[in-house]
Amino acid sequence: MAKNENLPTNAQVELFKMLDVLLNSIYFEMKEFSKKKPDEPLNKFKVKNVNRVLEQIKDILKAEPTSPFLDILNEDTLPTNSDAILVIGQFRASMARFQKKYAAKYGKWKTKENPTGI
Repeated sequence: MAKNENLPTNAQVELFKMLDVLLNSIYFEMKEFSKKKPDEPLNKFKVKNVNRVLEQIKDILKAEPTSPFLDILNEDTLPTNSDAILVIGQFRASMARFQKKYAAKYGKWKTKENPTGI
């Protein structure tokens, strides 16, 4: 079991759930772009919107061992669609690990407020 000081708060879990849905939506949209034009660079608008989600996820996952591997998209060099999919995939994997680590049964989570998840 995770140490209590490392447990997420209830607020972090709710934010995590919202960001998970948003990131999955971004992932599937970007995957379609990547299939059609994998080497085409994203525009600044897309990079900013994706980063807005990635930055909040990175903050939630900052204490996790996967955190050093999570990079946001570079607004100056404008990554390609396939680069974006790679980065987003790493975030999705890290989020899945976080959920497996802290989610309990029946939709409950182990949190600072409820360490047992019951």
